[in-house]
Amino acid sequence: MVAGWFAGDGEDFRLIGTRCSACTSVFFPREDGSCRNPGCPGGELEKVALSRRGRVWSFTDSRYRPPSPYVTDPELPWEPYTLIAVELESERLVVLGQAAPGVTVADLTVGMEVEVVLGVLHEDAEATWTTWQWRPTGVTA
Repeated sequence: MVAGWFAGDGEDFRLIGTRCSACTSVFFPREDGSCRNPGCPGGELEKVALSRRGRVWSFTDSRYRPPSPYVTDPELPWEPYTLIAVELESERLVVLGQAAPGVTVADLTVGMEVEVVLGVLHEDAEATWTTWQWRPTGVTA
């Protein structure tokens, strides 16, 4: 888990971004230094909860073990997972993330509605690493 990138759980779970007070540009992941918009004179950056829902912009599956810092046990067989790029409903910002467990590329179409949910990236005896995941709306896990 990266501190400050998301918060809450259940229906309150949200990705956390920032909005510039001068140009209203929205950023994810959060920006704490200065506005990323090169045409902006700069403004105060305010933390904002991003839309829970969006539309599939693109998707693919990952069939190889990614390098560090991705957390994975090299002793276990690799399990492919689905990646989804989602255009957020209000912000029109595209955010990449894993699909919720059980969601495959066969379940997805460009333009379908999905929602962000809390997911587990990895867990072991000492810790659980959490992340955001995308799940088609109307599906409960």
